[in-house]
Amino acid sequence: MLSKFLAFCFLFFSINFSYSQLVKGDFEKYPVFKECDSFSVVDLKSCFNETLIAKVSSEFNMPERVLDENYAGELIVLFEVTKEGKFELLNVTAVYTELKEELERVFLTLPEVKPATYNGRPTYMQFSMPIPIPFSKNQNAKPFDKASLIKSRPVRQLSFEDQGTSEYDTIKTYSFENREYDSQLYIPFSHQTYSRFDQEMNRVGTNSHTASKPFTYASVNTYYDFKEKQENLYKEKSSWFGRKLWNEHMVTLQGEGYWFTLDPAADLQLGFETADSENQSYTYNNTRALVFQGGLGSKLNFYTVFYESQGSFAGYYNRFARSLRPDGGNPAIVPGRGVAADFGTDDFDYPVAEAYLSYSPNKYFNFQFGHGKNFIGDGYRSLLQSDNASPYPFFKLNTTFWKFKYSNTWMSLRDVRPEVVADGSFKTKFMANHYLSFNATKRLNIGLFENVIWTNDNDRGFDLNYLNPVIFYRAIEFSTGSRGGNALIGLSAKYKFSDNFNAYAQVVIDEFSTSAVFNNTKSFKNKQGVQIGFKYYDAFKIDNLQLQFEFNQVRPYVYSNNEIVLNYGHNNQSMAHLWGANFRELIGIARYENDRWYGTAKLIYGERGFEVGDINATYYGGSIYGNDENVPSELGIEIGQGNKAQTLLANVELGYLINPSTNLKIYTNVLFRDHKIDQTDPVNFTEKTLWVNFGIRTDLFNWYFDY
Repeated sequence: MLSKFLAFCFLFFSINFSYSQLVKGDFEKYPVFKECDSFSVVDLKSCFNETLIAKVSSEFNMPERVLDENYAGELIVLFEVTKEGKFELLNVTAVYTELKEELERVFLTLPEVKPATYNGRPTYMQFSMPIPIPFSKNQNAKPFDKASLIKSRPVRQLSFEDQGTSEYDTIKTYSFENREYDSQLYIPFSHQTYSRFDQEMNRVGTNSHTASKPFTYASVNTYYDFKEKQENLYKEKSSWFGRKLWNEHMVTLQGEGYWFTLDPAADLQLGFETADSENQSYTYNNTRALVFQGGLGSKLNFYTVFYESQGSFAGYYNRFARSLRPDGGNPAIVPGRGVAADFGTDDFDYPVAEAYLSYSPNKYFNFQFGHGKNFIGDGYRSLLQSDNASPYPFFKLNTTFWKFKYSNTWMSLRDVRPEVVADGSFKTKFMANHYLSFNATKRLNIGLFENVIWTNDNDRGFDLNYLNPVIFYRAIEFSTGSRGGNALIGLSAKYKFSDNFNAYAQVVIDEFSTSAVFNNTKSFKNKQGVQIGFKYYDAFKIDNLQLQFEFNQVRPYVYSNNEIVLNYGHNNQSMAHLWGANFRELIGIARYENDRWYGTAKLIYGERGFEVGDINATYYGGSIYGNDENVPSELGIEIGQGNKAQTLLANVELGYLINPSTNLKIYTNVLFRDHKIDQTDPVNFTEKTLWVNFGIRTDLFNWYFDY
């Protein structure tokens, strides 16, 4: 009894008996004993320490050998409170084995507690406890109350050597919890993927901003519970292979404040196509990829993916890819992907890399720096900025507050035409845009857009005038010279009639002349485009059936410029609608999902005007790579002028989502294309094509075949 009393006296009152946190981090809460439930957060540390002292002291029995030999020294204890709230003894440094055994016995008697929390999640917490031997014998116990607990007590921070362990030994990893859901990572922009949460984002009364894409997981998770939705799709698999195939990321690592995932990815297609002008041929795509992503702390995330690809596609698509070929000998640019080299006889070899950093210092700002694509709009197409072209370097700043979201994007683009290539190097040009989204009411959203493109003329480099995030580009364009840049503006709107039905619209204005717009003279200066669309969720009261209808029209010469390099293009592709200009189209899309199964049906009809012969002689305004000075006339300009064509595209895809965490799916896709053109040219034939594909794909981006 004497030894027990001495232990109690020392443990309760000795200022030399202290606790030291080993883990560096901003813990929101200390572990909580039942006795400390009523204490405030600031008092939990003291309450935890004192309660632990009381419990250990009441149970500890000083070994007789230690008392008999009058030992004087120090006992060092390293222990952990796990994220399940259990006490785990990690290491005891003591001369006597009996002391170690007694402490091990005492720790087995400690009750479970509420674990410490970090960022609102349970986490482990480690402590060191130096105990001097012998115990103090001249202290008397005092009542255990709150007032005594909050008094300042000296705490000694121990080095790892003092604790009898190494820093390396304290590094721990945890069972992986999918941190994507509340991270600053992009949700890979695929129309099929985004349709899963489109209805939740567009309910009446939400303060979401759905035009500026891609979204971060954190911005969507407010409306769509990724964890619940994903886990509802999980299959009950206990084996490692089963879990990795059907449910989880392939390689995962999670520690205190960081996490990583590594996944193989693929886009393997095998199919055939028929066309009136070609014999039946076989098509394929062979893409292997590696996706690495993660987070460091709660504010910084990163993502990188590298694709190695070879392929050969339907005849019309191969011809279009070759028509985009850059200067320097490469045979093609695969639309939306990148420059291709020869592979075999007529096939393409086209590597692509995308990556970015995403940093959110607080709830108002998100900074993104990377190499990829962006999209502005609520439709299937965008007339302001689409993901049609190849990836490019960009820096993006998103500012969200009250009912506003303001997106500023600065980009570095390339002109790869022979006319501007110098010393084998492609021409660099820069693009900057602002997009302001305002939720005017719980139903109405209004968006304002402005964009400017400039080049490194007169060694301007990246013009600092355009770094200002709150400025009107048109004024800057004039101040830098009449040919110093090319600016355009745009408007967007969305109205939510109900939770199941909304309408959206865009207007793009490349050159605004009041007389040209309102005099009905069909002036070539009337350079504008318009989009109107509707979405119907749970259509006809069928759950998960989504219908979409869209009309797009862009007059000739939109997105072009007298200085051709200043057009709205990158890598010989439009940065807006994939058809360029001089067209009108109707689109109907139906999407349906049931568990992991999905189906998409799409019907597109369009009228277009292609160029005829030498674009430098007469420019009809379909290609964005023409000079406005070569127009056939100043008045009487109509959509479809030039080499007029009608295109009907019907596309059906049926698939099954293999892994919801990686978005791996297996599918079959059937595309029918009926293209009629007045005059055959090297790219465009009057032909009917049926293209059938079977494949397995990690769905990470939109790939458009509706040219």
